[in-house]
Amino acid sequence: MKNEIKEVPVWIKTNLTLEETAAYSGIGINRIREISNDENCPFVLWVGNKRLIKRKLFDAYIEKQYSI
Repeated sequence: MKNEIKEVPVWIKTNLTLEETAAYSGIGINRIREISNDENCPFVLWVGNKRLIKRKLFDAYIEKQYSI
């Protein structure tokens, strides 16, 4: 039996990398990085130096925006 790692679809994941968020949303990595640099950003999760994006909160944030 092989130990295969199954890839979890982006729309099921709770937290996304910047690359996954860019692919998921169609917003550029640099723009997502710029928005999430804010100290009070509601959808960023820092794990050490790694930045993860909380997908559901990111979706809610994007839903409320007129432009980015």
